[in-house]
This record gives sequence, C-alpha cells and structure tokens, in this order.
Amino acid sequence: MFESAEIGHQIDKETYDAAVPALREALLEAQFELRQQARFPVIILLNGIEGAGKGETVKLLNEWMDPRLIQVETFDQQTDEELARPPFWRYWRRLPPKGRTGVFFGNWYSQMLQGRVHQRIDDAQLDQAIGTTVRFERMLCDEGALIFKFWLHLSKRQMKARLKTLQDDPLHSWRISPLDWQQSKTYDDFVRYGERVLRRTSRDYAPWYVVEGGDERYRCLTVGRILLEGLQAALRLEERPRRQPHAAPVAASIDNRGLVDSLDMTQTLDKDSYQQQLVAEQARLARLLRDKRMRRHALLAVFEGNDAAGKGGAIRRVTGALDPRQYHIVPVAAPTEEEQAQPYLWRFWRHIPARGRFTMFDRSWYGRVLVERVEGYCSQADWLRAYSEINDFEEQLTDAGVVLVKFWMAIDQQTQLERFQEREKTAFKRFKITEDDWRNRDKWTQYVDAVNDMVDRTSTEIAPWTLIEANDKRFARVKVLRTLNEALEAAFARK
Repeated sequence: MFESAEIGHQIDKETYDAAVPALREALLEAQFELRQQARFPVIILLNGIEGAGKGETVKLLNEWMDPRLIQVETFDQQTDEELARPPFWRYWRRLPPKGRTGVFFGNWYSQMLQGRVHQRIDDAQLDQAIGTTVRFERMLCDEGALIFKFWLHLSKRQMKARLKTLQDDPLHSWRISPLDWQQSKTYDDFVRYGERVLRRTSRDYAPWYVVEGGDERYRCLTVGRILLEGLQAALRLEERPRRQPHAAPVAASIDNRGLVDSLDMTQTLDKDSYQQQLVAEQARLARLLRDKRMRRHALLAVFEGNDAAGKGGAIRRVTGALDPRQYHIVPVAAPTEEEQAQPYLWRFWRHIPARGRFTMFDRSWYGRVLVERVEGYCSQADWLRAYSEINDFEEQLTDAGVVLVKFWMAIDQQTQLERFQEREKTAFKRFKITEDDWRNRDKWTQYVDAVNDMVDRTSTEIAPWTLIEANDKRFARVKVLRTLNEALEAAFARK
C-alpha cells in the first residue's frame, strides 16, 4: 500500500515555482466559494510518519489560502474534561461548521495507532475502534461533510537519514522531537498497523491519499491539487448524492397495533400511595447520586412523549429532592443557526455530562425520527439512517460509563384533548398550548407509527426504552423515578 510513496518522487524548483501561482489562486477561489455557499464543511485529517511534513504542509496551506477560514485542531493527551466523557466528545465539539475547513492533527487515527503500537490496546480493540470510526465518518459524510484523509509517508531509510541529518546539524537538531525517536524504534509496527487501518477505512466517501513526504515541493503540490480537485468537484454538485432508501415501512403490522397501542393506560395511583412512593423514590435517587460509585458514571435521562403527556411535571418531581448543582436540564427546541451548520447530533454531544453528573434532555436526538420524519423536515433516507447512527451514539455513551435512561411518556387521544382544553382555560398554563399542538393532533396516527418504529429500532440491551403509561400523572411520575433508581443500582452492581 505504501510502495508508490517510497520510490523517491521529486519536483524541481522551476516546475514548482511555475505551478504554485495558479494553484494558489484556484484554492483561494474554491475556499471563498465554499464560504459563500456554506453548504458543507471540509475536514482534513493528517496522519503518517513523523517528519514527513504534516506541520509544514498545513503551514503552507495557511499561506496559500485564507487562514481565517481554516481552524487547525491538535489533539494531544486528553484533558481531565475529555477523560470524563466518551472518547469522541473531544472531536465532536471541534468540528468545523458549514463553509469552513478544519485540519485535525492527532485525530482518531493517531489515537488508535499509537494505542496499538504501544500495546495499550489489542487487535480486537483496534478493530472495534476502526468500526466506530467508519460509522462516524459515514455519518459526517451523509450529513454533507467533505473529508480528506492524508497519510504522509517516509520510507524507513528516509526517516533515518532525516534524523541523522538533523542530529548532525546544531542549528536544526531542536526539530527532533521525542516522538521522532520513538517512531524510529517502532517504525515497522507503525507501518504494519497503519496499513491495516488504511485498508479498512478507505471508503468511496472518505478515501485515503498516501503522499510521499521526502520531497517538500512534491508533497505540497500533491496535497494542494488533491484538495483543489475535491473541493471543485463538491462545489459543482448542486446537491449531495443520496442513497436510495427501502420503500417498505420500517415496522409493519397487519392489525396496525404496535408497542404503544399495547400499553395498559388504565393504571393509576391514589393520592396517599403517590405521596408515600414519591418521597421514598426521591430520597432513594438523592442517596444514589451522592454514592461514591457515581464517580465512575454519568446519568443521562431522555424524556420524549406525546404533547401534554407530562414530561415537564415528571422532570420537576425528579429534581424535587436534588441540589440544583447536581443536575442540568437541556430543553430541546428547533435548531439554531449555529446548530444547523453542524451534523444533527453535534448539539447533543455538546451536553453529554461528565462522570458524576446528571443531565436530563427534554426532547432529544430522537426528533430526527419523530418530528423531522412526520413533518418532512428531513428526507426519508436521512431519518432511516438515523436509527443506526443513534444506536452507535448511545453505544459510545454506555461504553464510557454513562447510564442512559430513555422515557416515552404515552397518553391516549382523549386524555390529550382534555389536557389541551384545561391548558387553554388556565392562565398560567396557557403558554404551554400552541397552534402546532392542535395541528399535530391531526397527525396522531403518523406519530404513533413513528414512535413504534423508533422503539423497535432503538430499544437495545444497552439503551432500552421505558414506556410510561401517563394517563395518570401520579403513576407516571413514580414510575419515572423508580426506573432511574433501578438503572443506577444496576450500573453500580455491575462494577
């Protein structure tokens, strides 16, 4: 895989000087068109052999292009803030918005390769990391991102010759880093595992480009031309290519009954029992959140449900016995302009709690397969692929110690009508009812279908859905609290 990058490519100075002006002009034009269209972001990943010119290449690109539209991100050792969250959190929060370019040093490929070369992970863990990366990049590209992956290469002989030259030169010996010496000892392993990673992660939507780094002029012209051709091709496309989804329903039932329809909505709790159980479950939750074992976990609760199903009331009972410093509530509405410039999961990754913390989402990433699906805010291909993207997202959370609890709060149509009417009659509740709430009632059947599909596709062993029979508010609130407590106790018992 690296043979063609070890044959000694060279460009003479005259040829280089003649080619650079036109290339710079074309790159600048493409960069400004990218900013003007603001249809997609560009992500450049730089990997490869130490000393092959990664830093010099980026420095030159910043000279050739407008550096104000390029954000260079370096991922060295993880900070305490990053260690307290899932590994990909650090990358999600630094993704460039549409119309801009992000250059990532020390990216997810660097992390997995260094981990395997230095035996911090084994082959099975490397393969798992590769699979996670492929799905991550697939999602970014489906959301419109243009990804360039460069492996800048040096042969073993070239790398040793470079180190010797620098070592013998007192004026430039400082350029040799500890990582250079380290890689000189692990070169064979690094290249072997590097080939394995490149082979399994080079895809049509995000291919690898192996570029020989021995000759600076050849390297810079090659990288610049690849970037230019990729940018121009993407800018010419009026719309990103879409995969053709299956035409059949996601979940079909001959009698049109799903999980939500099978709930026993008659379950109730009398006032005295409610007060006793509410206080007991709130005290139980308060104790669990103060337990020292919570330091190894984060608690994340997702509240979804029909309009007027009582999500807000349930959240208030959860927080009723807690110190406000112990939790964070994230209300989810229509995405802002900043959020629309990023992949749809970006705004949720930003709020993932650190270990020891508790976050509640009032509405969540499931809007993609509910509201956006039913209201036509995204294409069928987009919401169909979202099921697997959400499952992968939630698997990353649980692998990192997050206790994820998902609630669907269900009420029947008659109960919803009564609550709507009550809200209209009560002054301090009137703000809760909008024209959209009434309009959504006309799409009740479509929303039920979407909910049944959502539960079928995303209720997994690691992140199951809890369906709450919410016709009776007291019953629903106690069930929510009890479910949170049982989830935490189960997580504590596993470690």
